[in-house]
Amino acid sequence: MAKAKVLVVEDDPEIRELLSFSLASEGWTLVLAEDAEKGLMLLESEKPDCVVLDIMLPGIDGLEALRRIRAEPSRRRLPVLMTTARGEDADVVAGLELGADDYVVKPYSPKVLAARIRAALRRRADLAEQAASGGTLVRRGELSLDSARHEVHFRDRRLELSATEFAILEFLMRSPGWVFSRSQIIDAVRGRDYPVTDRSVDVQILSLRKKLGEGGDYIETVRGVGYRLKG
Repeated sequence: MAKAKVLVVEDDPEIRELLSFSLASEGWTLVLAEDAEKGLMLLESEKPDCVVLDIMLPGIDGLEALRRIRAEPSRRRLPVLMTTARGEDADVVAGLELGADDYVVKPYSPKVLAARIRAALRRRADLAEQAASGGTLVRRGELSLDSARHEVHFRDRRLELSATEFAILEFLMRSPGWVFSRSQIIDAVRGRDYPVTDRSVDVQILSLRKKLGEGGDYIETVRGVGYRLKG
């Protein structure tokens, strides 16, 4: 993880300069772009391990750039963290539905962003290790999850999930009927050093339910506690 390459797409020169120092101090190789067009070009040439993508960019905005990134099958597992000055649920949900793995609202601490990147890189490494070991197929009713292929199907429909959504769903599917708090879910899919709020988990669950469609009822809210998958 120390030698990971991180692409940062940010139009604010002060933020780029700040991140060039703070993130490089983590031991990562930093690749910087001031707009989405250059960022997409660097994505091709540099092959980063993680992308930090601002939503508000000149020309092509971050959401359209994310759409183009996820359109390429080989990049569907590439961790993409969205940054935004707007913290409205609509913006957050839009990014997550397009395949963002996480979001950070400005102004943010470089240390918090670094922790989020570490978590995303760790999750990617875990998925790669799981796939290499053969993985397993989990079925719950009409819902099936193949951790080796990183695929989820509801009935005969394949779902396109972000890495974080996939991890949350797999965690719940492996223990149907058990109720998990938001902090337990985060500990399981991200690690204990991941800085997160209850709202972050709620937004991910909301996005998951939307993508599941009629299967969204499989994920139940237990008021005052957390979430569970129907047993």
